[in-house]
Amino acid sequence: MKRVSVVILNWNGAEMLRKFLPSAVKFSTGEGVEVCVADNASTDNSCEVVKKEFPSVRLICLDRNYGFAEGYNKALEKVEARYAVLLNSDVEVTEGWLDALTGYMDAHPEAAACQPKLLSYRHKDRFEYAGASGGFIDRYGYPFCRGRIFEMVEADRGQYDTVVPVLWATGAALAIRAEVYRASGGLDGRFFAHMEEIDLCWRLRSRGYGVVCVPSSKVYHVGGATLKKENPRKTYLNFRNNLLMLYKNLPESEIRHVMFVRKFLDTLAALSFLVKGNFGAFKAVLRARRDFCRMLPSFKADRESNLAATVVENIPERFRFSILWQSKVRRKRTFDEVVFKAKA
Repeated sequence: MKRVSVVILNWNGAEMLRKFLPSAVKFSTGEGVEVCVADNASTDNSCEVVKKEFPSVRLICLDRNYGFAEGYNKALEKVEARYAVLLNSDVEVTEGWLDALTGYMDAHPEAAACQPKLLSYRHKDRFEYAGASGGFIDRYGYPFCRGRIFEMVEADRGQYDTVVPVLWATGAALAIRAEVYRASGGLDGRFFAHMEEIDLCWRLRSRGYGVVCVPSSKVYHVGGATLKKENPRKTYLNFRNNLLMLYKNLPESEIRHVMFVRKFLDTLAALSFLVKGNFGAFKAVLRARRDFCRMLPSFKADRESNLAATVVENIPERFRFSILWQSKVRRKRTFDEVVFKAKA
């Protein structure tokens, strides 16, 4: 068994591999460490690039495009390691990034997963949207991070360099105990992409495992390499999967209230897109809510299973305030401002 398998999921990303795989190979070394590329049935020359230009990298060829979530599930079925590291193909890693993550989990057996500090590849003094320095959610399921509140991304001045427990670790660079990953069900393949790592980490936290950010590990993420932020497909997946995640994980005492409020807030979001002339996003939100209702019965067993396995219902990293209220109404722009003001 390997100690660490760094698994990079790829789909038609030959040039991305050429650009970012060298740093993963250079800085992911040591006894029992392997770097793998799991290819989601690419139609470009990705596999040839890996074979010819990166002979030390293990290539896992999947038979079709399973998407992000199920693609990693399929890839990790073929991996035997103590720790699996899910690494996006558009991430540049730095020296010591891997040792910091695995070293923390070696010393803290209660921690099931962790992430590095995620900075922007294009603006290296700023946090990156997809995870920054650790993720949280508010009462109604809206994610935010140390270093990022909605579209407001902070400069990295070392203000979030402490190791802290988080609700979710970014899927762009997620280190996790492989045994725990499998035992908890892995990523939900029905999500296809987006919100799947939050759903997984929520399950881990509710089962009593720790999830942390280890900022001494530092990586740079391009972000939006698969679907751009304004893409209606991305809007659809984010809204639909967020609702499915809430249904799967919310305590029984909260689900009716939260889902009622979310229906109102999602309607406001759709109308806001419509007023701005963004008809694609408007229709995406409506489709997301429609498909959420349609898919709900198939998730009933998952909800029952999650609730039965829950040992921590009131997770501290799931804040009880509304991030929309704090950010949009009270005009708080940074993580520290939001948390301090909400507790004041």
